Amino acid sequence: MNSFTDENTIAQKSSRPGFNKNERKEKDIKLNKQSWKNVRLEVGFEYDEEGEVCNTKTQLFYIESENGIITKIEENKPEASAVDVMGKLMLPPFKDMHIHLDKTNYTEPWKAAKKRNGGVREMIKLEQKNMPAILENSTYKAEKIIELLQSHGVAFARNHFNIEPTSGFKSLENLNKALENKKGMFFTETVAFPQHGIFYTPTASLMKEVAQMDIDFIGGLDPHSLDGSIEKTMDFIFQLALDYNKGVDIHLHDMDEFGLKTVEYITQKVNENPQLKGKTYISHAYVLANLNNTQLRDLSDKLAEAQVGIVSTLPIGSIRMPIPALYEHKVKVRTGNDSIIDHWDTFGTGSILQKANLMAQMYGYRTEFELSRCLRIATTDVLPLNNKGQRAWPKIGDPADWVVVDAFCSAEAVSRLSAVKSLVSKGKMLF
Repeated sequence: MNSFTDENTIAQKSSRPGFNKNERKEKDIKLNKQSWKNVRLEVGFEYDEEGEVCNTKTQLFYIESENGIITKIEENKPEASAVDVMGKLMLPPFKDMHIHLDKTNYTEPWKAAKKRNGGVREMIKLEQKNMPAILENSTYKAEKIIELLQSHGVAFARNHFNIEPTSGFKSLENLNKALENKKGMFFTETVAFPQHGIFYTPTASLMKEVAQMDIDFIGGLDPHSLDGSIEKTMDFIFQLALDYNKGVDIHLHDMDEFGLKTVEYITQKVNENPQLKGKTYISHAYVLANLNNTQLRDLSDKLAEAQVGIVSTLPIGSIRMPIPALYEHKVKVRTGNDSIIDHWDTFGTGSILQKANLMAQMYGYRTEFELSRCLRIATTDVLPLNNKGQRAWPKIGDPADWVVVDAFCSAEAVSRLSAVKSLVSKGKMLF
């Protein structure tokens, strides 16, 4: 599949063979009622003589939704007047939990990233120079990235938008225009991200102002190496979150003792303010890759107790994130593209299923059961079957949100990066 899907992708997919849209009765349309037939769902595992999962059992079903909610899951009705899914597999929708929609080179002529000689501070200088030009058409480019994500089965994203003196609120304003243009078709959480530091550049007043707006999370970046103080920066961020009922999502690249101290301080602040449990995340958290087994076990337990989640892009190279250990200790793990193509990196594909595939390859997951479990990182822990092989999704009353892929089961979809054939959000067939 072409990673960099052009603006016609979704329109092209909607006309592909394999999904026959039969006419609906007028009353059904008025009631926002939709129906699908020949939908393949996972129904259980098959086991070999040693008791190991050797296959996934699937069956075809008929499904109805009304007002964005699944109302029927019944024995297949091949003759029904409904969208014909043609035996393709229905999976929980994919979610990109860390992306920057507001600053990108996507849709522009190819340009590789430059060498990073001065770390984050050097990149800040580059952004201060380039952001005005980036923002000139950032609404259009954000819409195109949204369409790219949708073409890969993503209907939800957590977006980090720049808030800093160079661009002020322009990133948010342009982003909101794009989201308004995609209203009802794409859903987001938004993070006010002080890319240039809160105190390294004079951003505190902007953060106070944006915290009063319709956003979801207060962000931050490397409080020690950038702002020079873990406590001062984190206290400021957490107080804003408490004052305005927001979550917290911190970019943390520091891999030394100060990175570890930052993670520990975050868990301490959350435990002091339990209303932030389940609403606090650390993005990247590279320091976790530098810990010995004892340190990792102890810190993972602290993260789990404080319900602080980790959002990782699953980097390849010298940094090997301990994702299996985090799962083992019940830490919430999420993933995202981060950037698609910009001045930081050019490797984003828009695919979150690819992250599940990458997870399987990185950590040696190759069996039917292991591959099926890898899907969780793409769906924020929603799986068709639980560990015992009982159907956990979908259920009547669930949101009518799903992706259809050209696969027999989730293990195949993860291993083979099966093509996305359709995306349904709130009962609406987006393509």
